[in-house]
Amino acid sequence: MNGGEPKIEILKPFGEAFELTKKILFQPFSFEKWLVIGFAAFLSGHFAGMGFNFPVGGFPPHQANPNFGSADWDQWKPWLAIVIVAGGIVVVALIVVFSWLKARGSFIFTDCVVRNRAAIAGPWREYRREGNSYFLFLLVVMLVSFVFFGLLFLLVWVPFQLFSQSHGSHTIIALLVIFFLFLFILWICFALFFGVTSYFMVPVMYIRRCRAVEAFPQVARLVLDNGGYFVLFCLFSICLFLGAGMIGGIATCATCCLASLPYVGTVILLPIFVFFRSFGLRFIRQFGPDYDVWAAMPESSPTPPAIPPPLPS
Repeated sequence: MNGGEPKIEILKPFGEAFELTKKILFQPFSFEKWLVIGFAAFLSGHFAGMGFNFPVGGFPPHQANPNFGSADWDQWKPWLAIVIVAGGIVVVALIVVFSWLKARGSFIFTDCVVRNRAAIAGPWREYRREGNSYFLFLLVVMLVSFVFFGLLFLLVWVPFQLFSQSHGSHTIIALLVIFFLFLFILWICFALFFGVTSYFMVPVMYIRRCRAVEAFPQVARLVLDNGGYFVLFCLFSICLFLGAGMIGGIATCATCCLASLPYVGTVILLPIFVFFRSFGLRFIRQFGPDYDVWAAMPESSPTPPAIPPPLPS
């Protein structure tokens, strides 16, 4: 970036995001627009409201079957492994499908906020390559992190088991507590860094029309070089999330749990979701035109100059 260091603020993007949310959803108000943008937010991972109420005391008492014995268990036991494997496959398939929809929906929702329009089919086709690349990137990172932390656990757990055979239980318990604490801190640091980086990869990919492998190094370098600003952004966002959670809980109670239903809750709490997406986009644009989703599409087009009348012949 040319020129001096950019001035990075937190409250300024907050105010701009608030005004942008009003402009998108209320100036003018259109219920049809709310439904379409709400569906885009739904696809991007905002499946329901932030507050959930569960009924209490509505479960019938469980009565054990007195005729169920070891013979019945032996009859169903061979199918247990098949049921577990089939259930695991279904769960993994659902995770993959929802992750794919979330990746594609992130670009649709971003496009709705950036262009102030209610559109699904157009952005779905236009950002197909970027959305699929983002999905594959998230899937690979998820698998690699799972394998890494799993191997780390095994590499430490096996020596612990061997060590516990020749030492007292108090020593092994203390070492296990230290290890799991270290593993938890390591996981939290990784999750925070990757969560922030992957979140801001979407606007970079949206601007540059590039793949995830190209956007990740750029955003990761930006986060590492400006760690203090992103820490403040995360802390301020946590406070906003707490406030949004309280609003979601109140909305859930006020609407008799309608705000906890998928898509319905998304539409009811749409201003919150639009605000958070706008806040992130307004924050990262402060680092220069390479991170400004509005750089190539000004929010207000200047009035074209008047064409001078032809000179008299």
